[in-house]
Amino acid sequence: MAEENKIEVPEKFKKIVEEVEKMSVLDLSELVKVLEEKFGVSAAPQMMAAAAPAAAGEPAEEKSAFDVVLTATGEKKIDVIKVVRDITAKGLKEAKDLVDAVASAPQMIKEGAKKEEAEDLKKKFAEAGATVELK
Repeated sequence: MAEENKIEVPEKFKKIVEEVEKMSVLDLSELVKVLEEKFGVSAAPQMMAAAAPAAAGEPAEEKSAFDVVLTATGEKKIDVIKVVRDITAKGLKEAKDLVDAVASAPQMIKEGAKKEEAEDLKKKFAEAGATVELK
């Protein structure tokens, strides 16, 4: 069962998963039947097994490692480049290229950061006017 708690839920599905976690087993069973009828599919047994620990009231394991993703640079681009250089130990050109790339897509700054470190990095970026997501 510990293996099931390590499943990472994409941000776009977190609200749905939270609602499902609050449901009773009977409500979950009814929901599955409604979804099967509505979409003409059959629920695989693995899907019910994944929902069972949440329905049984077991606490979810708290996430301990976070990815720090830069999503927007804000007005103070130079300050953001300085923060990226400090965190990643990249050269000026590499840090600037990474910050410039945020215009087309969010950029990974640090993978697997501990919660405290990730929060600290998020704060540093916020002070520089940038927007960061912790995933």
